[in-house]
Amino acid sequence: MPHVVELHEEARLEVEEAFSWYLSRSIRAAEGFLRELERSLALVAESPTLWTQYEEDSRRYLLRRYPFALIYQLRNERVIVLAVAHLKRRPGYWKARGGA
Repeated sequence: MPHVVELHEEARLEVEEAFSWYLSRSIRAAEGFLRELERSLALVAESPTLWTQYEEDSRRYLLRRYPFALIYQLRNERVIVLAVAHLKRRPGYWKARGGA
C-alpha cells in the first residue's frame, strides 16, 4: 500500500512557480512537468526508501527530463516532500523545512 504523500507549503509554491515558468514558454512543457511530478510522487509513495539518502535525514528523487529533485523525509509512514528543488538552487536551502 502506498504511503501518504504531503507537500510542505513551500514545496507547493515551488511547484506553482515551476509550472508558471514552463507555462509561459509552452503548454506542452508545463503539462509534461506536472505529469512527471505526479509520476515521481507516485513512485516515491510506493517505495520511499528506494531512493538515495541525502542531507538532514532526507532522501532525493531526481525527476526525468526536468531539472528538479524531490527532497523528502519518511515520517510515521508518511512521505513529507520538503522541496521540489531546481537543481541549480543552492544545495540545502530547504533544510529549515525539516522540522515542519
